[in-house]
Amino acid sequence: MENLRINSERLWDSIMQMGRIGATAGGGVGRVALSDLDRQARDLFVRWCEQADCTVRVDRMGSIFARRAGSDNARPPVLTGSHLDTQPLGGKFDGIYGVLAGLEIVRTLKDAGLQTKAPIDVVNWTDEEGVRFGSGTMASAVFAGRYNLDHGLTRADMDGNTMGAALEEIDYAGPEPVGGYPVAAFFEAHIEQGPILEAEGKAVGVVLGAQGQRCFKVTVDGEEGHAGTLPMVQRRDALVGAARMIDAVNAIAFKHQPHPVITVGALKVRPNSRNTIPGQVVFSIDSRHPANDLLADIADKMRRTCEHIATDAGLGLSFEQISHRNTIEFDERCSGDIRKMADRLGIAHMDIYSGAGHDACNLALCAPTGMVFVPCERGISHNEKENARPEDLAAGCDVLLHVILERAGTV
Repeated sequence: MENLRINSERLWDSIMQMGRIGATAGGGVGRVALSDLDRQARDLFVRWCEQADCTVRVDRMGSIFARRAGSDNARPPVLTGSHLDTQPLGGKFDGIYGVLAGLEIVRTLKDAGLQTKAPIDVVNWTDEEGVRFGSGTMASAVFAGRYNLDHGLTRADMDGNTMGAALEEIDYAGPEPVGGYPVAAFFEAHIEQGPILEAEGKAVGVVLGAQGQRCFKVTVDGEEGHAGTLPMVQRRDALVGAARMIDAVNAIAFKHQPHPVITVGALKVRPNSRNTIPGQVVFSIDSRHPANDLLADIADKMRRTCEHIATDAGLGLSFEQISHRNTIEFDERCSGDIRKMADRLGIAHMDIYSGAGHDACNLALCAPTGMVFVPCERGISHNEKENARPEDLAAGCDVLLHVILERAGTV
């Protein structure tokens, strides 16, 4: 059993094949959640899972669960997976690696003729990235009980399309209930999305937890006007006000030690015409920090700063928190199992914390959870240049394979 390894070439080929769906000119992938490209990726994943003798089901949030039966299917399943959706100009590995590592594990078990006692579910969580609907990891959050189903399905994109309607449109509004059953454990494999493992020469990171995150939708209301006729002193320019807010919010990050990370990454201007004064701007704020109390204080400062700028400029303001996740600590036994298997396989590893949020952060609220990180080149992610070495991807998948075998048990 200790000599069992995954097929590294098959794993790499699967990642490259999946990367053709939504391939971008810069070598990355643009496959936003619940788009037609996302549907194509889902269809391919489902086909591969069925070929690996898995039974596929889809829950009402559109998450896909591919089950490899155990000898005792009454046992709680061991879950592993991540997400197939990407940033608009993302990479081939973020999320995709975790889903296809899970697929490679069930393929390897099929090839070896091995059966586990507990069933294994390989999961693709819907809309981890939060690009379209403004709140990442929503499907796993509903699964874990952080939000109810109605809250998840009514999240809307900037054009007013809800997640529920988008799932219907791509035919992935599944019939299965979301969560509500015991899970033996959840393990997620992922690229680090940072430079630490590569710098330390470690093939595997044992993820101990993740920093807290608060995300906001800020709406600035001004008044449209003719760009050539309305005097500057009479303008209520929503974009100028939003620009001042964005600069001020960015400055707040540098007033704390250690620095939080604050990002404004999405902006919508109405009417978005070169010769009309902008009447409304909607922008996003993503704020993260390891200390929950400090993160709450930062959120309050950002809100008060934006309110002050809006008042001075005669603008309307809505400052809405759309998601909130406290700092997460992963299960010590899960982390210990990852260390043990890495040692057993002779794979260099280190403990690490995640700067990014993941579906595992939600699963940790309802099940024992662990994460396996592997290095990515120069720590680059959310970028077309995102890259990882085949041997590191294989090492992480081998560790994950043996962790899952130990947790699910073998016949």
